[in-house]
Amino acid sequence: MVEFETKKAEEIKFGRNSFIEIARKVAKTDEGENEFISISKGFFLPDGAKRFSRGKNVSVPNEKETIEAIAKALKSV
Repeated sequence: MVEFETKKAEEIKFGRNSFIEIARKVAKTDEGENEFISISKGFFLPDGAKRFSRGKNVSVPNEKETIEAIAKALKSV
């Protein structure tokens, strides 16, 4: 079984009721732990509750070079 722990998360709101969450998470199993960055798209319900869109997320290894390359690509497009 995998247990996920969110270390830190930031939310970027856009549109009328949408957001992108960027979070540093840890996946814990009996074999050990794996830290990664999660980027997920979601939306707010009328009552303000958050919901995440299915199939609209990506996980990135917590490696400095990979994160810097992604940030550079985002800025250049």
